[in-house]
Amino acid sequence: MRTFAIGDIHGGLKALIQVLNKLELQEEDKLIFMGDYVDGWSESSLVIRLLIQLSENFECIFIKGNHDVWCQKWLKDKNNVDPTWYLHGGKETLESYDGLSDEEKKQHLNFLENLLLYYIDKENRLFLHAGFTSSHGVKRERFKESFYYDRSLWEMLVSMDTNLDKDSIFYPKRIQHYKEIYIGHTPTTNYNEANPMNIANVWNVDTGAAFKGKITGLNIDTKEFVQSDNLPDLYPNEKGRNK
Repeated sequence: MRTFAIGDIHGGLKALIQVLNKLELQEEDKLIFMGDYVDGWSESSLVIRLLIQLSENFECIFIKGNHDVWCQKWLKDKNNVDPTWYLHGGKETLESYDGLSDEEKKQHLNFLENLLLYYIDKENRLFLHAGFTSSHGVKRERFKESFYYDRSLWEMLVSMDTNLDKDSIFYPKRIQHYKEIYIGHTPTTNYNEANPMNIANVWNVDTGAAFKGKITGLNIDTKEFVQSDNLPDLYPNEKGRNK
């Protein structure tokens, strides 16, 4: 069995399909989606539709991202349109739901409401969208929003020596609890890197699909990965979140 971590999608259905095709999925494969399925490109509702269909044929783990939280609130209450959300991809998501039946919208709401804040597999590998703040690990995290908003874990690692010794007193306590940690949320393209980034035992698989980057599918055992085309090439008449 192979297990793949799939980075942030942000409404890029065409790119997601490219990644899934390149993975050449087998029946026993497992897919762990790192969150932010919506907001940016024009096909957010169709991304969620495909993810629901995928879960009927493959073992899928769906993590909740901050953009998914905004979309969930709107699907539950159509008057709940967060201004920040609207300006950061929400407008395109709203438009993508034009024409969808109320029944399917309820199905999508149910999907979003049941997303996981984090997932720990049998080998003690942690998957979550953004980060966490507790030095005791995710089960002791007091601020649940950290799981889909916090950037401090990744930004702290970026600021440190990437070859930091595990025995060093400076090695962050909060990452010591896990064999590996997989995140999205903070695009690697922010650091001029088009591929997944690895610092200490943390892997960042958000390769900038919301902006000018790609969607990535990473084999968590071999660390081999496949990627889509750059999203602006797939949606030449759109800006995504490149406002």
